[in-house]
Amino acid sequence: MRRILISLLLAALSLSWIPARAAGVLTVPPGNRNAEQPDIPGASVRRTKGTNSTFERKYQKVRELLATDTKLMSKIKTVSRAYGIQPIHVIGAIVGEHTYNVDAYDGLQSYYVKAASYAGESFRFAYGGEDVDDFVARPQFARCSGKSESYSLWTCREDVWESDFRGKTVDGKSYPNNRFSAVFFQPFYAGQTFGLGQVNPLTALMLSDEVSRISGIPKLNEKKAADVYHAIMDPDLSLAFVAASIRTSIDDYRSIAGMDISGNPGVTATLYNLGNTRQRAAALAARNKGAGQTVWPEENYYGWLINDKLDDLKSLL
Repeated sequence: MRRILISLLLAALSLSWIPARAAGVLTVPPGNRNAEQPDIPGASVRRTKGTNSTFERKYQKVRELLATDTKLMSKIKTVSRAYGIQPIHVIGAIVGEHTYNVDAYDGLQSYYVKAASYAGESFRFAYGGEDVDDFVARPQFARCSGKSESYSLWTCREDVWESDFRGKTVDGKSYPNNRFSAVFFQPFYAGQTFGLGQVNPLTALMLSDEVSRISGIPKLNEKKAADVYHAIMDPDLSLAFVAASIRTSIDDYRSIAGMDISGNPGVTATLYNLGNTRQRAAALAARNKGAGQTVWPEENYYGWLINDKLDDLKSLL
């Protein structure tokens, strides 16, 4: 009897804790916070004009890919279930990338062919002749040494880059005023991303542990750049990194900012485009601390499109 009473008491305590925790998380409203689309970066405008295209044509092209390639849509649904997210979030990320960054290919097979074309290529992650694994061995990165999980480790290293190296001269060597990923992780040219989800190599390294745990993909190593590029270019692998990125942004905003963004694909698409979700969630939490009214996360031009086209994109499912 005593054992039964204890079990009932523990169950009651558990039930009383769950609503309190849930009550502390605010659900972000659906739709856009901005009535009009925020400004589209000039680089995206120039890139689109340079191919004699328009954003609407690029949107329709990627939409057609998703609407007609049943194999691709099946993969999106499968990977979304594995990471506990709605497939509309993965669709939003892919549509945003192919509307504002690159043109979509005509079919999934073309992405396999493109990935195969890089097989055997020899390249490395470095800047100014210094490999990134040597760079992160510098004493400035000592505070990251205790972080074994890939997301925490590479996020810490990115923070050190921002605070100690970006735009500065250290030990007689000057470093560009640019993102860590653009300086050290783009062996072809700055800003280049690859594959169906246009995943950044640094993002892939950050998410490697989670993707390995959930999808069974071998862990990535910055010393093996070719393996990283294979992972983000092969559609059978890259979709896992897309889903993991979205899952991570949802978790970061829930745990750090106390907000559930899982019902707003425009917000998750915005974060997919911008990255740095931990820092952005912390900044939002700081803005809401003591604020008279709730400050909600806002969509950028990329996420705004996804919310604006949401009914059309949901019809693909």
